[in-house]
Amino acid sequence: MTSNLLTAQLYSVRHALAEDRAATLTRLAEIGFKQIETFGFNAESVADIREFAEYGLAVPSAHSNFLGKGLDVSATFAAAAEAGVGTVIEPFLPAEHFADADAIKKVADQLNAAADLADQHGVVTGYHNHAWEAEGLVEGVTPIEYLASLLDPRVTLEIDTYWAQVGGQNPIDLLGRLGERVSLLHIKDGDASRDVKNQLPAGSGVLDVLGIIAAAPHATPVAEFDDYAGDIFEGLQTAFNFLTKNGVQA
Repeated sequence: MTSNLLTAQLYSVRHALAEDRAATLTRLAEIGFKQIETFGFNAESVADIREFAEYGLAVPSAHSNFLGKGLDVSATFAAAAEAGVGTVIEPFLPAEHFADADAIKKVADQLNAAADLADQHGVVTGYHNHAWEAEGLVEGVTPIEYLASLLDPRVTLEIDTYWAQVGGQNPIDLLGRLGERVSLLHIKDGDASRDVKNQLPAGSGVLDVLGIIAAAPHATPVAEFDDYAGDIFEGLQTAFNFLTKNGVQA
């Protein structure tokens, strides 16, 4: 399960985390975050989740490359259950996995099989998009919508709203079509280009961030950057301030 409290994706501060783990976690808590979404989760990650709790940071969701990466998937979901991580998200598949209907059906089969394993441990699994899942049409709909049509109801989606717009979709309209399938939103801003250095804090670019959040009020907003040209903590603070000022709970 996830909580609708504003969450920070730990991948955003991966470089700072590698340099000074304690200072990074302290700074996230000082910004005001009470929840984080971690990355690289696997069967050995339970200790990390307990460490985060020491800084007052809960972890309701995690990214884990459980499709095609050689992980012990069942053990990963067991670890998530032990650590209290309710939702485990596959964060990335290359564009060729969404090139046509047959390729997407294979992805759906993998996610549905993962859902069977996750369900045995009381965990939810899902998928996070980039631009190519929102580009073009497959069977008359976007690739991410075609994927959604093939998924077991237990599989959730985490929609990266910035990448959806980069892919040519209006995120508000896309979220309206996907409905309750979406339980998490990646929230960032910028010029809607593929240059990750052009990403900006929520409220600083061309996206209608508040409209996006209003389009999926049931979904947990996750502040996130793939990269950022400025100070990453200042960027997260700016995003946090904008979102909480405009009614997002933290």
